[in-house]
Amino acid sequence: MNELLERIKTLWNKLYFNKYQEKLDEFINFLKTKKDFITYMPEDKFWYKKGLLYSTYVDLFAGNFEKMTEKLDYLKDLGVTILWLLPILESPMKDQGFDISDFYNVRKELGGNESFFKFVEVAHDKGIKILFDIAINHTSIEHPWFQEAKKSKDSKYRDYYIWSIDDKKYSQARLLFKGMVNSNWTYNPETNDYYFHRFYEIQPDLNYKNPDVLVEMIKVFTFWKEHGVDGFRMDAAPFLWKEEGTNCENLIQTHWILKIFRASLDYLKEGTALIAEANQPPKDVVAYFGNSDECHVAYHFPVMPKIFLSIAESNPNYIIDTLSEKITPPIPKDCQWFVFLRCHDELTLEFVEPEERKKMLKYYLLDNRWIFREGEGIAGRLYNQMNKDYRKVLLAYSVLFSLKGTPINYYGDEIAMENNEEFYKKMTEKIGHKDSRFFNRGPFDDKKMLEALNSSETDSYKVFHGIKKMIEIKKENEELFSMEPIYENVNGIFKVSRKLEKKSLIIYNNLTPKSQIIDNIEIQAYSYFWKVDL
Repeated sequence: MNELLERIKTLWNKLYFNKYQEKLDEFINFLKTKKDFITYMPEDKFWYKKGLLYSTYVDLFAGNFEKMTEKLDYLKDLGVTILWLLPILESPMKDQGFDISDFYNVRKELGGNESFFKFVEVAHDKGIKILFDIAINHTSIEHPWFQEAKKSKDSKYRDYYIWSIDDKKYSQARLLFKGMVNSNWTYNPETNDYYFHRFYEIQPDLNYKNPDVLVEMIKVFTFWKEHGVDGFRMDAAPFLWKEEGTNCENLIQTHWILKIFRASLDYLKEGTALIAEANQPPKDVVAYFGNSDECHVAYHFPVMPKIFLSIAESNPNYIIDTLSEKITPPIPKDCQWFVFLRCHDELTLEFVEPEERKKMLKYYLLDNRWIFREGEGIAGRLYNQMNKDYRKVLLAYSVLFSLKGTPINYYGDEIAMENNEEFYKKMTEKIGHKDSRFFNRGPFDDKKMLEALNSSETDSYKVFHGIKKMIEIKKENEELFSMEPIYENVNGIFKVSRKLEKKSLIIYNNLTPKSQIIDNIEIQAYSYFWKVDL
């Protein structure tokens, strides 16, 4: 354990040029004091490598944590082993909770901290791990730190944020919300200068060049770890450190910060997973694993659009090429990819080739209102994007489960939920501009859930029970799923094979519009077959 403290000290001194030694000593003492207060530790510290992750908003899925607790049996029945709660902390909700105004309190309308703590206990009893979002790059403008910082240049919290006399600094930092935000700087009339933000102007970036910010964030992690949270999805991880003359993304100092986060949490007690939300090319994302000393998990963003493209063109090579070592380098043994079809954001096209982007827009932009970031993404529900063809929805899931990594189910996709027009209109009025992601962020459809559970003739039922069967097979054969897969394209069939001693698992995904025979097995158009030999 002393080795971890020494690692923290070394990284701190690299980051801050051997300065702030008194603050470093205070921070180390904080960790030593807190260590004895951490009692919870997952039985399996590699829990993030198994099962199924379910991603949802508490308010939209159930209303609050009391009702969320009642729905845990539904999730357990589906086969969920990890629950990823989208933003639950105090927020004015101008960006669906990613604009945090208090890092230490769950929103009152969700039931507050005590309700959340009880929920975590029940979830753990049912074998479900809990992780949630923390935006580590920024706060809300309504956070007390910013409220104080914007009033005076002499404020105690002034250096918690980034200020400039004009809007010219960090000119190479790209606009992340093209078409919705015109500048990374916003004028503050109270001090006659500008503050920096990579996202909306309501989300000022934190200044990690101030070590107080680093320490505050680790104290936040520690608080929630103490109360049984199993992991943290670190929103906007690549943007933490800013340097003039760079694009302010993926800088080495950002990695040092994340390594300090990891060493601190491991020192307190192992088993808390850090998940990097880094929408970057795989060669850049792999850096966030470090040498198993940084993040435990990262999202494989680039393979997601390739799944859609492969289905549209009946060509598995898009997936196979993306997962080859020339695009996706190997990752440390203890680390894991999270793989997904849809999420709370858009189907991102940011890192596909221009020609592929044109194809994706042609195949999947079925309504021009779904467009996001001027064509760099397509919003909407999976069922809508697949043109309400339940076969393609299930095929996409089978492809997803075929890949190496822990699969994510975005709430409602398991019951073929559709775009929510009413919610999109309501949120457009609330925030004052059109954000197409609100199509796929509507309230959970309880009516469709009942259909999924009881009405065998509905698409909701077919999708739900198809996915549930896949999860059952995966949970029964986790050892096989942990093995390195072999990916093949056999006449448009995406064949994925795994072996462990005498056991084998082969998943055949027919991406073509015609029935085909392979290995003496007939597979219908846009269908799949899982073959397990034990």
